Amino acid sequence: LGLTTQYIPHWESPEHLTGLHFTSALAAAKKYVPELRQQADIVVVAYHGGFERDIEGGKPTEALTGENEGYQLLTEVPGVDALVTGHQHREIATVRQGIPTTQPGSKAAYVGKITLTLADDKSVLAADAELLSTAAAASTEDLTPALLADNENVEDWLDQSLGTTEGDLTITDPFAVRLKPHPYIQFVQDVQRAATNTKISGTALFNNDGQGFGSTITFRSVLTNYIYPNTLAVVHLSGADLRAALEQSANYFALTADGKIGVNPKFERPKPQHYNYDMYAGIHYIIDVTQPQGQRITELTYAGQPIQASDQLEVVVNQYRAVGGGNYQMFTADKIVREVTEDMTEIIADYLREHPVVKAETEQNFQVINSSSNSIVD
Repeated sequence: LGLTTQYIPHWESPEHLTGLHFTSALAAAKKYVPELRQQADIVVVAYHGGFERDIEGGKPTEALTGENEGYQLLTEVPGVDALVTGHQHREIATVRQGIPTTQPGSKAAYVGKITLTLADDKSVLAADAELLSTAAAASTEDLTPALLADNENVEDWLDQSLGTTEGDLTITDPFAVRLKPHPYIQFVQDVQRAATNTKISGTALFNNDGQGFGSTITFRSVLTNYIYPNTLAVVHLSGADLRAALEQSANYFALTADGKIGVNPKFERPKPQHYNYDMYAGIHYIIDVTQPQGQRITELTYAGQPIQASDQLEVVVNQYRAVGGGNYQMFTADKIVREVTEDMTEIIADYLREHPVVKAETEQNFQVINSSSNSIVD
């Protein structure tokens, strides 16, 4: 039984979903597993979704939005012999209540293997789950020569020069990039604003793998830093909406035991969610990590004036965020006023063709502080 997450409408453009109806994976499994059970010896559920709760203890590990329903599939649907999951990119291989389940990480680093031992009547006597590393896997000998020319063409395309840099746009410490304005993030903000004729922009450093730009910018460096096939959307927000979005992003930070600014564990476990911390350009703001969540934005101005709750602003973000992705409930599809439907990596390439030299500059427009220790990261 193949299932996918019901949460797709929260990040996909509505016009791409015309005529489609999304229902709970749990509800679908409860409907179809009994039917399959009558026709098959073994029922395997392949679910493009993950786990909303700790598999062993059942404690919620994220907001229970319905995006992930793997725990409920394991515990509330009789008749499932094996559960294959994904979406969260976690590395999981375990057996829960006699049901083996896997989730093989990302980038094909692992393959999930489930073994079922059956009795003569096809009932399951034993079950096991494991992840097999692909690190030592050899290339298929007969395919390698056939694909060599195409692969070389792809490599040449990836390495073509799009532009150059003046100054340092490299990333050596991803956490430092999120603490203060960084030239690479500034570049992305500038691209988004230019593409949409908008003055305020929000974006994220999606993971900890990107290295920024070296002296030469290539398609490879664009794709390894901007890893998602996002499009852009301009949303009409009130000042209250913008503050709420900043407050939600500010939840990314937490004070460590020794009073230093660190990452909130909820953004690292059970899966990394660095992509849900946004930084903004075109406004000035201060995040005070010592303040309670929801009260951390201690200063917020636009064009030198404090932003009021009733102010009306246009902000460009990626499509995922614009429709509420990441549980940013202040963003909704009905607030979108215009879109750029070209893939962001192509938008970046087009921008570089017009601006082939990128300078390592920032607006110096936000600070993350620990006011109790008079510590400011700027």
